[in-house]
Amino acid sequence: MAKHTDIARVLAEQKTGEKIEVKGWVRAFRANRFIALNDGSGANNLQVVVDFEQFDESVIKGISFHSCIAVSGTLVESQGSGQAVELQADTIEILGGNDLEKYPLQPKRQTMEFLRENAHFRMRTNTFSSVFRLRHALAFAVHSFFNEEGFYYMHTPIITGSDAEGAGEMFQVTTLDVKDSPKTDEGQVDYSQDFFGKATNLTVSGQLQAEIGALAMGKVYTFGPTFRAENSNTSRHLAEFWMIEPEVAFADLKDNMDLAEAFVKYLINYVLDKYMDDLNILDARIQQEEKNMKAELRRPMGLIETLRFVVDNEFARITYTEAINLLRSSKPYKKGRFEYDVEWGVDLQAEHERWLVEKKFQKPVIVTDYPKDIKAFYMRMNDDGKTVAAMDILFPGIGEVVGGSQREERLNVLMDRMTEMDVHHDELDWYLDLRRFGGNKHAGFGLGFERIVQFITGMTNIRDVIAFPRTPGSAEF
Repeated sequence: MAKHTDIARVLAEQKTGEKIEVKGWVRAFRANRFIALNDGSGANNLQVVVDFEQFDESVIKGISFHSCIAVSGTLVESQGSGQAVELQADTIEILGGNDLEKYPLQPKRQTMEFLRENAHFRMRTNTFSSVFRLRHALAFAVHSFFNEEGFYYMHTPIITGSDAEGAGEMFQVTTLDVKDSPKTDEGQVDYSQDFFGKATNLTVSGQLQAEIGALAMGKVYTFGPTFRAENSNTSRHLAEFWMIEPEVAFADLKDNMDLAEAFVKYLINYVLDKYMDDLNILDARIQQEEKNMKAELRRPMGLIETLRFVVDNEFARITYTEAINLLRSSKPYKKGRFEYDVEWGVDLQAEHERWLVEKKFQKPVIVTDYPKDIKAFYMRMNDDGKTVAAMDILFPGIGEVVGGSQREERLNVLMDRMTEMDVHHDELDWYLDLRRFGGNKHAGFGLGFERIVQFITGMTNIRDVIAFPRTPGSAEF
């Protein structure tokens, strides 16, 4: 039997009169005559026309929702509306039957929570197959952008002995028996007897190692899994997520902002150019969901309209101090509608970020020059001695999607900051060496991949844009 053809290719080429074989899962079977078949290669289904009188009754009965079949036949111009071509079936083979009385999914709308509980089947739905095709496309676009811009891809370690953020919310890696671990004379765990001879953790960031690459090769980026042992059960947080972290030698904060804005616009344009069918499915889903909502709760624009608006407009750029002043003079602040207070020196909350983006500027906003006390030790101190050359990009709906800074290249200033923030010099002596020997100014940022996928797909929960979410109390599959 000839090799089967992907349905996406069949629909793209529309070679009527050809004998072909396709394989896939049944999305619908109407009147014992019309099969909507999808193999995951694209958003659109192929209509298969069945002359049921010519097939054994057992075959017809085996064609059910999400059963897996192989069909051979002739591709012809469609006689009905809704599709240009259809497949007239000559043979049908049931590759994998489906008992709908036991199958969790049914041919009706399912809640997102129900699909999360049955995550091993959710990619078979229109919504999630589109989400994960777009996730693939965006991952490919990440590498395309940086390759075109002359960056080198670095694989930074997943197991590390350093905490890039200084936050302490890390997953420990050990081969020691947690119930009977060796102890030092002081009664502490003796990590010198552990596998690596020291305490190690899963990485929270590849940034520090990427700086090694940038200060030798000019422009590098990482794209890999990172981990935060943060007990946050929210729609915006994961314990395991993917991070994209470029690092650029000879770059300052403005260069960093320019690169980040160009990067996210490239990603959005890539899917607008190549994956419009999937975007249309997700746009329609959002419109259906919001149909019965109050007007003030609906999105101001549709998904595709929002994406086009982002790429067609320059991002607003304001300082943290300006952001605080705008928030304190806003109507929500004056009327006590913000849950969290607004004062200089305190980090912006999601509600503050969304007001700036969605109400004040109505487009993405880059906030710069944050107070030093709420940012990491490696960010370059500004001349005012109070703020650092940091920047966050805020998007509608999800808040911060990019965080970055110009890095502190001055050895004495960096050492003072490390001391101030209780970061031990001896543990990061190699990092200080980058300043001691041939250092220069450099900058970089981190983009949470799931955050940008969430924005582009319009999904409201970050757990719905990664195949197997890792969250507090949940590590299925």
